[in-house]
Amino acid sequence: MSLWLQVIWVAAALNVVLLLGLSSVWARNYSQFRSKHTLGLAAFGFVLLAENATALYLFYFHPQISAWIAAQAPIAHLAVGGLRLLELVAIAFLAWTTWD
Repeated sequence: MSLWLQVIWVAAALNVVLLLGLSSVWARNYSQFRSKHTLGLAAFGFVLLAENATALYLFYFHPQISAWIAAQAPIAHLAVGGLRLLELVAIAFLAWTTWD
């Protein structure tokens, strides 16, 4: 597995960890305040958590798909990795604003 694919895997794993924390805070806030805004944040967090958990499974744990991804052109790894890292920056910023 190339270094760039490992970066993608680590970014997806960090996204999952951050989204678990954020989603739990947002779900707790919804149960306390019952506002549509907190419901929207909780729903967003859980959907993005499902997407990142699926990506993590496919990139690293699924035997056939992870091998297929590793065999693709490096430009594809760069594109997917860039998007995954941008997503990590956005989620980290949300975590900072939520826990500040």
